[in-house]
Amino acid sequence: MADMILDAKGLNCPLPILRAKKALKELPSGGTLEVQATDPGAVKDFEAFCRTTGNELVEHHMDGNTYVFLIRHTG
Repeated sequence: MADMILDAKGLNCPLPILRAKKALKELPSGGTLEVQATDPGAVKDFEAFCRTTGNELVEHHMDGNTYVFLIRHTG
C-alpha cells in the first residue's frame, strides 16, 4: 500500500512526471507514491524519471486501461 496516491489519468506528458515530482517532495525518504496514468508514454517517462532522480521504480503494471507505478522516494 502506497503512502500517497496520485491520479494523473487523462494527463499527457510531461504533466504526470511534474505532478509526481511535486508529490514526492511531500514524502519522507523511503515513502512510496502510487501514480495512476493513462498516457502510454508514461512507462518510458517514469523509467527515465526514476533513473535520473535516483528514486526507485518498485513496480509498474496495467490495471485495465491505467498504468500504475509504485515509486519509492530516496531523497
